[in-house]
Amino acid sequence: MATATQYRVIGTRPIRPDGYGKVTGKDQYGADVILPGMLYCKVLRSPHPHAIIKAIDVSKALALPGVMAVVTGDDLPRIESSEKVSSGEETIEARFMTALCLAQDKVYFKGQPVAAVAATSLATAQEALSLIEVEYEPLPVVDDVLEAMKEDAPLLHGDLYTESLAGKGSKPSNIAGRVEHARGDVDKGMAEADVVIEREFRTQMVHQGYIEPTNSTAYVAPDGRITIWTSTQGAWDIRNQVATILQIPEGMIRVIPMEIGGGFGGKFTAYLDPVVVLLSQKTGRPVKAVMTRAEVFQATGPSSGTYIRLKIGAKRDGTLVAADAFMVYDAGAFPGSPVGGASVTGLSPYNIPNFKILGFDVVTNRPRVKAYRAPGATAIAFAVETVLDEIAERLGIDPVDLRLKNAVGPGDRMTNGVPYPSIGFRELLTAVKEHPHYNAPLEGKWVGRGFAAGFWMNGSGVSTVHLTFNTDGTVNLIEGSTDIGGTRATMAQIVAEELWLEMEEVKPMVGDTQIVGFNDGTGGSRTTYSTGVAVWKACQNAIAEFKVRAARMLEVDAEEIVFEAGDFKVKGHPDRSVNIREVIRNLRHTGGHFEAVGVSGGLKMAPAFGASLVDLAVDPETGKVEILRWTQFQDVGKAIHPSYVEGQLQGGAAQGIGWALYEEYIFRDGHMLNPTFLDYRLPTALDLPMIDTCIIEVPASDGPYGVRGVGEVSIVPPPAAIANAIYRATGVRMNELPMTSERVWRAMSQRQSRVEQEAS
Repeated sequence: MATATQYRVIGTRPIRPDGYGKVTGKDQYGADVILPGMLYCKVLRSPHPHAIIKAIDVSKALALPGVMAVVTGDDLPRIESSEKVSSGEETIEARFMTALCLAQDKVYFKGQPVAAVAATSLATAQEALSLIEVEYEPLPVVDDVLEAMKEDAPLLHGDLYTESLAGKGSKPSNIAGRVEHARGDVDKGMAEADVVIEREFRTQMVHQGYIEPTNSTAYVAPDGRITIWTSTQGAWDIRNQVATILQIPEGMIRVIPMEIGGGFGGKFTAYLDPVVVLLSQKTGRPVKAVMTRAEVFQATGPSSGTYIRLKIGAKRDGTLVAADAFMVYDAGAFPGSPVGGASVTGLSPYNIPNFKILGFDVVTNRPRVKAYRAPGATAIAFAVETVLDEIAERLGIDPVDLRLKNAVGPGDRMTNGVPYPSIGFRELLTAVKEHPHYNAPLEGKWVGRGFAAGFWMNGSGVSTVHLTFNTDGTVNLIEGSTDIGGTRATMAQIVAEELWLEMEEVKPMVGDTQIVGFNDGTGGSRTTYSTGVAVWKACQNAIAEFKVRAARMLEVDAEEIVFEAGDFKVKGHPDRSVNIREVIRNLRHTGGHFEAVGVSGGLKMAPAFGASLVDLAVDPETGKVEILRWTQFQDVGKAIHPSYVEGQLQGGAAQGIGWALYEEYIFRDGHMLNPTFLDYRLPTALDLPMIDTCIIEVPASDGPYGVRGVGEVSIVPPPAAIANAIYRATGVRMNELPMTSERVWRAMSQRQSRVEQEAS
């Protein structure tokens, strides 16, 4: 790979290759797909959060003119085994995945699909839904994780047993999983501590808030071959899920990922794809489905709501000596909350010799959760970072100094025992201490400054890319990673860097499951890291073949050719050379065209650390929080395209601000009361400050140029940073998300009442 002094393209800010299509509206998203003879699908969803389906009568709907087919759960194969399918950063049992598409016998959350219609128009399909008659037997509802854990709680699944290190539980339970990590002697550590803080925290479900609703279009050809056009972060995940749910060989399925209007971890699941495939099989025509916003909220995966109890002990000099974390994560209707991620991320930034972490994955009558940027990490960081802030205050230590004193470095171990490779947490904390924002004066009443750090493991996975070459000397780059955060631009930069081309000479595109080799999805902060390695390898493979072709053009042996600064030269004869563009133009005459392939897999992890620094003001009359200044810090390894990196940091911070102050699913007996953007409060431009960024570059141990994934950790620290700033402004510690104006006002009022009582 090129060294830092040789970079021509890496670290620059070229115009994004997909920019024209975005600004002109020419790009095709999932909902833009229109095919000859296409039918429109609408889905009937359960009005009950928990009920037995006693009978479904679709005869009246089928009799409606324009209705071409109706499907129910009876049209799906019955999967009784515990076989699992890939869904992004997680796996899910195929039987539960089936239930997310169409319920069979029972519904577990309001909005779960029960039947689907294909008709010649959307209006007809919608009318047909009202003609489907479903007889339900409502069951008791459990929509709180702590209630669901009780011995006498109504069971969602009669065949769900707690999975833990000790094996499977002896009786059915709403506790799907138990996660444990431990080191040292926690009781002894706490006894040695000079200060011990124990607090409880609650967070609510929040949605990724992607602007493009979930959608899918499918066509089953007469020979049985299936083509799916869909909005997804992982085309191969969708192919695997459809194949498993419908019991169809993967080789019969082609998934074409369209341009995507956001995902953030939420678009790995085939909610609609198997349904439109079924309807297309029945009708012989293409079928398209697009969710409404209410359907997206109620029937796709939000993040987990949580209950966390945390105790941390420290010595007088700030040395952390013990921690005890008890975490309950809401999985929704089916197992699979990100409590495992939480168990690794929360305490791993710090060297704590004695700790115990106990986490539970619990099912409730709510939508089954999905990943949302660093899944599981934000909630536990909210707890850890606010408790650390309280410890720092109690000991009279600067909050950043406290973290610096205990920060992990290369070779230290995460809570799961895995040692860190190259990381830049200490460098990041030092950058915070030296930053003008941290050292700027902050004056006035009801204003405060807060700081918090965050961590995410980052993934690697498998990526495949293909390079092909044009007679004009340009290069086609085909990758399989859905482009959400600038993959086409960054991958093109790597090609341009390694092949000594201009950025404009590289033509990147995202291929589908039949155009390019296997790719894991765009998630887990793996894409630039892993796909970048695949691109680099493809470039090296291309250079090796180009040397052979250049040798033929220069009439020497290939061993005599070296590649320098875009030219293939004969060793010892620098005047005898040929430029790479000429080699590409002459491929036909030197042996024919070829394709260079690069595949990556099995890379070392490249962990990421980030931090948020916020100044804010609180209105004492209303509790309203106004953010005055924000700086987001992150160790990115190497910023391939700094503008994209800054955008990821700013986007994660903005979503973290929404999580902290505004966003929440509001339930009453399993019914979501705010399933629209009118009632689900997202931050707008009026709520957000200018978000400054500070990029730290400590090269990762593996991958191209030492790059790290940047898409996730920026959402982890914002809620804790805001909570710490609210404390500085008001004197009240917040322990529940979101910290709405009402909750802040009530906390301030209760504090004032206590002060007045003590004074009297």
